Amino acid sequence: MSADCPRLVIAGTASGVGKTSLVLGLARELARRGLRVQTFKVGPDFLDPTWLALASGRTCYNLDGWMTSREYVCELFARAAAGADIALIEGVMGLFDGASPVGLEGSTAEVAAWLDAPVLLVVPARGAGRSLAATVQGFARFEPGIHIAGVIANQGGSARHRAWLAEALGAAGLPPLVGAVPRGGLPPLPSRHLGLVTADPGNLSPAILDQLADACREHLDVAGILRLSGVARFRESVYVVSPGRQPGDGLSSSQDAGDPNAIPGLTPGAPRPVPSPPALRLGVAWDEAFQFYYADNLESLEDRGVEICRFSPLADAGLPPGLDGLYFGGGYPELYAARLAANHTMLCDVRAWAVSGRPLYAECGGLMYLGRALVTRDGARHALAGVLPVETVMLDRLKTLGYVEVSLRADSLWGPAGAVCRGHEFHYSEIASGPPLPQGATNLRSVPGGEGSARPQGPLTPCPSPGGRGEPGWLPAYTVRRLRGEAAAEGFARGNVLASYVHLHWASRPQAADRFVARWAGCRETADRIAAHSEAPV
Repeated sequence: MSADCPRLVIAGTASGVGKTSLVLGLARELARRGLRVQTFKVGPDFLDPTWLALASGRTCYNLDGWMTSREYVCELFARAAAGADIALIEGVMGLFDGASPVGLEGSTAEVAAWLDAPVLLVVPARGAGRSLAATVQGFARFEPGIHIAGVIANQGGSARHRAWLAEALGAAGLPPLVGAVPRGGLPPLPSRHLGLVTADPGNLSPAILDQLADACREHLDVAGILRLSGVARFRESVYVVSPGRQPGDGLSSSQDAGDPNAIPGLTPGAPRPVPSPPALRLGVAWDEAFQFYYADNLESLEDRGVEICRFSPLADAGLPPGLDGLYFGGGYPELYAARLAANHTMLCDVRAWAVSGRPLYAECGGLMYLGRALVTRDGARHALAGVLPVETVMLDRLKTLGYVEVSLRADSLWGPAGAVCRGHEFHYSEIASGPPLPQGATNLRSVPGGEGSARPQGPLTPCPSPGGRGEPGWLPAYTVRRLRGEAAAEGFARGNVLASYVHLHWASRPQAADRFVARWAGCRETADRIAAHSEAPV
């Protein structure tokens, strides 16, 4: 199928109204009917996409207007939806919630407008009658250009209640009721740890997915929903970002400025670039402890001739051979801290890699793994890689959540000093000890055992690491600017090692992936020259 893929945004009036369960069930039900379902998640979420991929059988992609751009979101949608029969886009928070209190930036509504996608609005119906119609009317008229095509009432009551809600919406001339799920009508999702648990088969089994699908088949007008999905239309061609164009540029000369379906900065007909033959190998930590990666970030490396080599810090005895770079993403190292600490051969390999000067990048959980130790909520201290001169401690409360913009403080893996990237933070841990950090980085520190901290059993003494506790040369990687708050130093950088709590989206700076790959290639060329020199006859 072409990029003219039927699509639906499933949005809510707020967080916690049942969007995830409904999208999972609908994706599974449509897949059971033989449809090829492509799923997307609005916003910087690593958890829901893993579940949605299990439900649909296809990789789920994030669509984030704040971290990337309109051009990028539209191109990614068109590319990922190629070959699909329908695209389901799960919203984030409430329909109009995002990075701004006065605009659409970073919201589900922004993505719906960009993709010309009809919206199914999930509304909590418990204890509501005609007032539900008033809620829907407010959402339907709040922002021009947002098309609410149907309503799903969740946590409702009897069949009589459903009929009452449908009549109230119809009498007010509002979008129709296409589903009403009674209280208890959706099976509960598995237990949560800092949000949804990761989506491996043990957590989200086929049986649970089928129960969700059964509930959607029973309580939703699936045929009506499919009809609504055909409202939006792309052109009959694949769209990609025009060569040399930047986000914010106007219409390309090949487009008709009067065409309402034209997308700024995109041209039809150009296929996705054919990946170059693999020339570099990137080791990516991937197991139960490390799973948080944007699929399109990794694909952007593959397009540049990088082979992604997954390895398990939990189970593998050491790093894969022949690597040119290492990438530790986020995840749940705190849940597997004892097993990570027990894998001494892997920890030694990672320490040796860091000392060798080859590129090593870590985000959030990866930063925690590279530290000297991790103190879990029970107070146990687990010695880890010892690459960074700090320890981390788990808290009982959320430490940081939100979008961030970072400026590079020096030339690094991502670009020259001053280059700007965007990303987000979401973590329940903090830096608990280490040597004095550079000026401006004091926001990264806390008092061990202070309010909200796990109380360790004994002092937080450092575990062995290259260079000892007073090792020189570590500098903040970024100046980070949060949406609410002052700019501050963040992260750690030394040589080709960069670690931070920030999850970057590389499409926020189109040159970032090129710089990343070029840095590895330069390190490989240097290593090859050294090897050739050492083998040359004297």
